Amino acid sequence: MRPHRKTALVVVLAALGTALLPRMLQARGEEVVGIAIIGAMVLFFLFFFGAIYVYFALAFSTIARKTQTPNTWFAWIPILNMVLLLNVAKKPVWWVLLFFVPFVNIVILVITWMEVAKARGRPDWWGILIIAPIANFILPGILAWTD
Repeated sequence: MRPHRKTALVVVLAALGTALLPRMLQARGEEVVGIAIIGAMVLFFLFFFGAIYVYFALAFSTIARKTQTPNTWFAWIPILNMVLLLNVAKKPVWWVLLFFVPFVNIVILVITWMEVAKARGRPDWWGILIIAPIANFILPGILAWTD
């Protein structure tokens, strides 16, 4: 593990520890077990969602690099990663506002991913797969790491 990742892990664990430690010192035995279980669940979800975030960021940056889209580092920053996908799809940047409009965001998401699939040399109907529950995790990886 790289040093800055270890530092981030220590900071997260310290933050959780300082939040739970005063409560654990005042708690009885069964309460300590409950607090420990909650802490373990929080850590599990942090790692789980962190891994998903890293997967999508790597996929978005790889797609952008393979389509010669500038600013691939946008993939790592929330909201800017949507701008990056719009740039890959060659859509106007102001469409990022449409991602925040309920129901319209689904249509814009499908249109954007259809254009991203086209930019990667795949059939545009692949963009429709982004609304399917399991396929929406697989599609970015396929578009990023296959030729």
